[in-house]
Amino acid sequence: MELSSRLEYALVALLEIADRQAQGKPLKVNEIAASQSLPERYLDQIFTSLKRQGILSSQRGMKGGYLLARELWQISLFDVVVAIEGSGDRKKVDPTIPNTLEKIVIVQTFEGIKESVNEILKSYTLQDLAKTLETQRQSSPMYYI
Repeated sequence: MELSSRLEYALVALLEIADRQAQGKPLKVNEIAASQSLPERYLDQIFTSLKRQGILSSQRGMKGGYLLARELWQISLFDVVVAIEGSGDRKKVDPTIPNTLEKIVIVQTFEGIKESVNEILKSYTLQDLAKTLETQRQSSPMYYI
């Protein structure tokens, strides 16, 4: 599995929202784009997908912005991947083409790999990423002069 820029931006933005949400403040797309150096229009499209899948919710108005629709521990990496990349069902077996034993073995093997990857993604949540981020922040403090 490859980490696309779209998926990377989504995860970075979700971590930023999670961090700010702990303070009870929704976050605007332009704030995230500025703080993380991400393209704002692209982030808008990503947020539309995340909102459609029930990962984000939005508040309108002057103090509006985006919030997580669920708790951190309830959002798996699999949920985010599906929201951003889709379910990944790209290769379908065409019944009109004769299947050789080699083709069947290859398709079955890759289906097994896909299932294994999906199970791993389901076992990690945004809370896991947030904890790792916090650990990294604590282990490498920044000094200001």
